[in-house]
Amino acid sequence: MGQKDLDRQRRQARWTRVKWIVAGLLMITFCVAVRMGMGTWSAKAAAPAKTVKKSSAPAEAPSADGPPNKPQIVAIVNDEKISRNDLAQEALVHYGEEVLEMLMNKHLILDACERHGISVSQEEVAAEIDRMAERFGVATDQWLKMLREERNISAQQYARDIVWPSIALRKLAADRIEPTEDDIKQAYETQYGPQVQVRLIVCNTLEKARKVHEMAVAAPEDFGNLAKEYSDDTNSASAKGLIQPIRRHMGDPNLERIAFNLQQGEVSEIVTVGADYAMLRCEKHLAARDVDPAKVNALLADACRDKKLRLASGELFQQLKTEAQIEDVFHDAALQQKYPGIAMIINGKRITMLELADECIERHGKQTLEGTINRRLLDQACKRQQIEITNQEIDEEIAHAAATMGRFKPDGSPDVETWLKEVVEEQKTTVERYRYDAIWPSAALKRLTANKVDVTAEDLKRGYDANWGMCKRCRAIVFHDTQLRKAQEVWDMARTRLSLEHFGNLAEEYSVEAGSRVLRGEIPPIPLHSGQPTLEKEAFALQPGELSGVFMVGDKWVILYCEGDLDRTAQAPSFEEVRSQIYDDVFEKKQRVAMAKEFTTLQELAQVDNFLTGQSRSPTKGQSIDSLTARAGDQAAGPAARTSAAPAATQRR
Repeated sequence: MGQKDLDRQRRQARWTRVKWIVAGLLMITFCVAVRMGMGTWSAKAAAPAKTVKKSSAPAEAPSADGPPNKPQIVAIVNDEKISRNDLAQEALVHYGEEVLEMLMNKHLILDACERHGISVSQEEVAAEIDRMAERFGVATDQWLKMLREERNISAQQYARDIVWPSIALRKLAADRIEPTEDDIKQAYETQYGPQVQVRLIVCNTLEKARKVHEMAVAAPEDFGNLAKEYSDDTNSASAKGLIQPIRRHMGDPNLERIAFNLQQGEVSEIVTVGADYAMLRCEKHLAARDVDPAKVNALLADACRDKKLRLASGELFQQLKTEAQIEDVFHDAALQQKYPGIAMIINGKRITMLELADECIERHGKQTLEGTINRRLLDQACKRQQIEITNQEIDEEIAHAAATMGRFKPDGSPDVETWLKEVVEEQKTTVERYRYDAIWPSAALKRLTANKVDVTAEDLKRGYDANWGMCKRCRAIVFHDTQLRKAQEVWDMARTRLSLEHFGNLAEEYSVEAGSRVLRGEIPPIPLHSGQPTLEKEAFALQPGELSGVFMVGDKWVILYCEGDLDRTAQAPSFEEVRSQIYDDVFEKKQRVAMAKEFTTLQELAQVDNFLTGQSRSPTKGQSIDSLTARAGDQAAGPAARTSAAPAATQRR
């Protein structure tokens, strides 16, 4: 193997470490934004009751740091207090700009409603909530429960932040959103009219599109494989170009026209879509559904109003902003000197920083406080071990993140500047917040787990086998965890007529995993030490042509059909050639495991009283904070670390 090959493999290895960096940062990314629309509204809805272990907040006199009648200590972490002012500062940094915009929208809508004599009653809000629940086919209480559990939106937040402004905007824009007969007719055609099932190939350049199009026209039956190999649209490429059926009035009119004019099996001309170039192959035409328009017109009219409202809202807000007198103090240092303690002035009405901070806590306080608590745990652990994270360590961690994400300068060094620019743009943050929120915790956990990561000879062997050892080529049918009976029925059908062709047909019909369904059960080869021991055990127990039982992987039931072995040893480099690469990958993974274990231990052994949620947690009897170091060391070297030695992302065909 030449030096160029080794360099290529090392570059690939850097990319394989992406998931471990991301996993590590996600573990300690403290504040997750929950965007919910617009401001706080007067309409209220009772939040569903929630039973928690209550803790009593210490009785302290209100201070100038926060609003009266609210506890000024929001949490205690191992006897260290977190004040409401501490929480307010964190919430303002992360959510101040977002929440201020929501408050501005609130004031603009309220002012507009007052000028036009518009009001929204609680009865209207309740009726709208019932309507939305009915639209999704569930009872209202079930709808509110789903919002709370799946989107972390309480019934009160839903009523005031989403439903109230939606009704108010609908009334303000009533003359703009009433659907016409043509609107309802088009909505009917979209929902119930004919459709075209197609496969899609998207290319970033016209030159590439022309080459692929030439191949597609020459061999239309191979369009799916061409999509998998050449399409720049990852989602459809993974499904051999298959996309949702195209309907009328849903998107690009030109693309729809071309799709509906194609005959089955025909490949379209090259179509410009935005900045890309696309081509379609018609799989089949789907007939319209026979639905009486009179029975669905009311629902279609509602859907048209909602669609028009979404389009009109932006125009309406822009109009309200243009007409209003707004002084944005929050973003203007000079105005801050002129109006201390003020965030914004709208038509003479002031939004104070105290009001903004309180609203940030109201909307995002719980997740912000959880992040602040986690930060305190790391701070305390570092102080106990007399660890101080230097700026140099922070810079090194950022450079490591840049390299892991494949950002390099021409000389091969990490391109930190490009990486930080991407972070700021994509995460809507600042470099300072990125260093504080993501990089410092990662660097701290690395220091706390120093000398606790041991890469053994067995780890290296497993890493080598995972990358270049024997694999099993299998097909799979995947079922949800609630479909055991269906999985057993399909298994019996596969056993009754055992063949690759029949198994592929069953996968295409029954598998709930889109990739395996479209590819007739095809999945990547399964190596040893991939991080999925159950899957490996079942696969390597099979001989070619054999069927596995029904078994569970994660939260899915799986059936495997073995096609045969894949021997990668003939093209494999020697162990010594890639030993360093494997060591780096394994060390990275085991280090992340140790960091996760350390952080979990810190949480488990902490005494935390969270007065914002009314919950407390204490260490298990017999545990103490003094046992952290010993226990973390045991966990980092334990079975979980040993079994995760081979980096799954480095698997190669």
